[in-house]
Amino acid sequence: MSTDAATPTVAAGPLAGLREFWYYFSMNKGAVLGLAVFVLLILVAIFAPVLAPFPPDQQFREFIRMAPPWAGGTQPQFLLGTDEVGRDILSRLIHGSRYSLFIGFFVVSGALLVGVTLGLLAGYFRGWVDALIMRVMDIILAFPSLLLALVLVAILGPGLFNAMLAIALVLQPHFARLTRAAVLSEKSREYVTSAKVAGAGHLRLMFITILPNCLGPLIVQATLSFSNAILEAAALGFLGMGAQPPTPEWGTMLARAREFITSAWWIVTMPGLAILITVLAINLIGDGLRDALDPKLKRS
Repeated sequence: MSTDAATPTVAAGPLAGLREFWYYFSMNKGAVLGLAVFVLLILVAIFAPVLAPFPPDQQFREFIRMAPPWAGGTQPQFLLGTDEVGRDILSRLIHGSRYSLFIGFFVVSGALLVGVTLGLLAGYFRGWVDALIMRVMDIILAFPSLLLALVLVAILGPGLFNAMLAIALVLQPHFARLTRAAVLSEKSREYVTSAKVAGAGHLRLMFITILPNCLGPLIVQATLSFSNAILEAAALGFLGMGAQPPTPEWGTMLARAREFITSAWWIVTMPGLAILITVLAINLIGDGLRDALDPKLKRS
């Protein structure tokens, strides 16, 4: 009997699940490309002091708003040109990748921790606990995310840390609703009933028995929220409510350069392209994770 050549071979051992995951993930070529770009971004952030040609705040007063050499500039050491005060744009972008990754990890970790906990409580206990938590989540979701984050930062005060707290609060209802739906689906299954009969307590049932079986959609949502966090932070930085100058955060770089859109286009374009490429790569990874983790979407 012949078998379909596209079907992955079932491997024995602890790496079987990882091999199967990579098989389905690698079928999405865009996801593989996005993963390669994201890994490159992580390496750039880790080795930023080595890769950056200059310190991010070093100013070259004699080369203010110098165009890149491939766009008519006369200084080949500034591959992407200089900004309005003579700082090397490439160096600031390289160091800015650290801020973008830190923002994504911090926001997603905070939103995931709070949202998953609230979703577990709502889906497991139901009743007034469910009603109270979900109504609060509905109120948060009723506001435009950027507007709500802007209001929260205005209350807490401008700054990168306050901006990350506000974005995490805005994003956590998505994790809460997703977790609640997954818990409601898993709670009535036989393995949960067996664990109850065996004497498992509420905490063990929620965090050890049920939660691991809800991780698939949460991982996909975390990936997409990572890109949303970078965009929201860039928007707050652009509005002057996020990272403050001279921090080389990409949104702040855009805010400082908007008055030079027509006279020095590279000052605006380079941070914008960095945000675009990073967010696109993360979204492509999210699509690949969805294909690999959702059994309904697996192709055999």
